[in-house]
Amino acid sequence: MKRLALSLLALSVTSALFAADAPSTPTIDPHRLSEDVKTLSSDTFEGRGPATPAETKTIDYVVAQFKAAGVQPGGDLKNGKREWTQAVPLLQSDIAGTPSLSFNVNGKNEPLTQGKEIAVRSALDGSKAVSIKDAPLVFVGYGVKAPERNWDDFKGVDLKGKIAVVLINDPDFETGVGDFGGKAMTYYGRWTYKYEEAARQGAAGMLIVHETAPASYGWATVANSNTNTQFDVVRDHPASSHTPVEAWIQRDVAVDLFKSAGLDFEALKKQAQTRDFKPVVLKDETFSANYKINSKVITSHNIVGRIEGSKRPNETVIYSAHWDHLGVGAPDAKGDKIYNGAVDNATGTAALIELARAFASEPKPERSVVFLNVTAEEKGLLGSEYYASKPLYPLATTVADINMDALDPHGPSRNFTISGSAKLDLLDELTTTAKQWNLVYSADPKPEAGHFFRSDHFSFAKRGVPAVSFGSGNDWVDGGVAAGKAAEDEYVAKHYHQPSDEWQADWPFTGMARDLQILYKLGSDLANSDTWPNWSKDSEFRAARDTTAAQRK
Repeated sequence: MKRLALSLLALSVTSALFAADAPSTPTIDPHRLSEDVKTLSSDTFEGRGPATPAETKTIDYVVAQFKAAGVQPGGDLKNGKREWTQAVPLLQSDIAGTPSLSFNVNGKNEPLTQGKEIAVRSALDGSKAVSIKDAPLVFVGYGVKAPERNWDDFKGVDLKGKIAVVLINDPDFETGVGDFGGKAMTYYGRWTYKYEEAARQGAAGMLIVHETAPASYGWATVANSNTNTQFDVVRDHPASSHTPVEAWIQRDVAVDLFKSAGLDFEALKKQAQTRDFKPVVLKDETFSANYKINSKVITSHNIVGRIEGSKRPNETVIYSAHWDHLGVGAPDAKGDKIYNGAVDNATGTAALIELARAFASEPKPERSVVFLNVTAEEKGLLGSEYYASKPLYPLATTVADINMDALDPHGPSRNFTISGSAKLDLLDELTTTAKQWNLVYSADPKPEAGHFFRSDHFSFAKRGVPAVSFGSGNDWVDGGVAAGKAAEDEYVAKHYHQPSDEWQADWPFTGMARDLQILYKLGSDLANSDTWPNWSKDSEFRAARDTTAAQRK
């Protein structure tokens, strides 16, 4: 009780500092947020891996909280009634045993260790085995084919039976100026796009060269995310989206490869930043891989709670967050194998539960509100992709998606951000709402990291639904930007996608509780209005939204 009293006192002091004239909203309890995160990220939940016993534990916990809050099930229809989940069929793929991987450089075989020099994903193209012998290596710059920008890194090269070697991020990441938005990453810079383009080019595989700055995360994150079980949505033609080999290699490995082929890595990188770049064969160097694949179709689940609207129930405001993390994986230096995922994303799931409590405590909104806790975000936004491709409630009459991913459990900040640099009415409304708590909007401090494409709101955005992923601010009340940035940098370097992302007893959750008041007000205002926010006129997502305009009249 003492801890709860202190938490509430801290929150009330924070509210007094920031929101003397802020609107009244339901209480958001930092102690409950802490307890939810503590439970969901405990070792008992084994890192919340999809299609493991931990999934059942997670579903049972979240559903119990939704029931206690008073929201109704909003998932699949069965016998005319909604269930608490939406079934999400996924292709699950694992490499059987230790893969045999190597380069042959000038006739000399150079073995590669999985997770050390290379991180190979289990095949998602439908292969039951990967057997590649001495496939030629071809450097294709940033691996971008963008006709609208008059850009083609492939320039007619035949990649059949060959391995493409590419750089991460966009061609203008290094210079900050160019055809791809300067520092702000486009989808062409994302690793997902690069693998997709490799499949379209008919390559046998692709090796992405890891560099920490343009990737925005270290090698440990790459290794932990790519050497475990892989998932994909079930596709009719998986080979059209995936090559047999999808992998990353360490930068030093790439530099040595280029040097042995008589090439300068940095010089070629500069060439790749220009429209005139042409593919370069790494002479007398090949790649070999041999391993079996264990794959099967499994069913994971999105968890869905709903409050039906009192006047316009067919119009929907969605709050989303992913419940999954990396599960049990390779041990760290301390021998810890459980990737607990406290910040990422037990915080978002706890936020979803607390928002459900808040809405259920008030009179029913005019529009329906859905609390969507999706699966397999860590496997490529697969739960949200499945929902958006097979929505339980029509996307044309979905007002907005407000996503929460890896919120800050510390004290309050003076600002907030969103993932990416999208322009849309929803952001304008969020900014106006936040001002009532004296918070200001700060543009994504790292647009080059491509965060816009790395959270579940993207699955909605690319189909036209106005969507934002809320980001905690870095200008802390206690310590300013210096303290906020230091904490963020430490998390990314030492805890992100690592076993050490664990609940901490000294996290106050007061900043997160205040932020959720703002997000509650944003969603409540939308749910009690007849407005339809849209994208800016020059947004790449505007056209998709406008095609369904007639359904919103």
